[in-house]
Amino acid sequence: MPDAFSVAPPKGTLAVLGGGDDDPLLALLASLLPDRNLPIEVLTTATRRQPARTAAAYAHAWHQLGCPHVRHLRVDEDHPADDPATLTRLRRAALVFMSGGDQERLTDFLLNTEFLQILKHKYQHEAGFIIAGTSAGASAMAEFMLVDGHGWRSLLGGRIEVQPGLGLLPGVLLDQHFAERGRYPRLMHAVLAQPGLLGVGLSEETGLLIRPEQSATVFGDEAVVVIDAAHVTHNNLPGLPDGKVISGHGLRLHVLVAGQQLNVATRKVFSMSE
Repeated sequence: MPDAFSVAPPKGTLAVLGGGDDDPLLALLASLLPDRNLPIEVLTTATRRQPARTAAAYAHAWHQLGCPHVRHLRVDEDHPADDPATLTRLRRAALVFMSGGDQERLTDFLLNTEFLQILKHKYQHEAGFIIAGTSAGASAMAEFMLVDGHGWRSLLGGRIEVQPGLGLLPGVLLDQHFAERGRYPRLMHAVLAQPGLLGVGLSEETGLLIRPEQSATVFGDEAVVVIDAAHVTHNNLPGLPDGKVISGHGLRLHVLVAGQQLNVATRKVFSMSE
């Protein structure tokens, strides 16, 4: 895997939420905008059912926060990502928000597109640009994402599925609805399978805010779980037959709450007072 941190840090801001009530996230994003009159685009690609209704609900919420210019940016079966009008709106956007649903739809429609190239370029080079997502819209931002694995069965070989994400968070594998849906086993399995990735589990109403030149800061009411398998002393996954129980020794696990921070590059965690 290439060095995820060999390039300059992004100049944009990224926020990811584990799902649930996202009104506090919207308020946070509105507060981060240098001008609330700047254009906001709601990308509903992950939302299979009633995407227009979802976008309208977000627009209403942002209008209540004093952000009048919110539009529905559709990329799906009937709206190609690289439509010229879509790319023009993306280039002008100050904030792009990805709604929840099915994260595989985001990669199905955005990978290998000019749309994604522009999105990454804006995040990397455009000071003040914000990209955010909730639930599926959050997990798809990482280099890899979990798309399958349920309960205790996730501790069995062959019972999880990891796929490439959009790559906005290199070196990270994100999971959402983490505590509420009992996803500890599948994230442990995933990082044992790919120890070069840092596993991050976002509980509902809880997320990470990554601002330029700063470590990721936890916000919200619950916890962010970080699982690091970089220094395991035992790992039986290589060659493990399907259905056999996985085993790993020496995993590092951190549980972070609001105000605590994670340096993704060094994998160190600390509180704001340190």
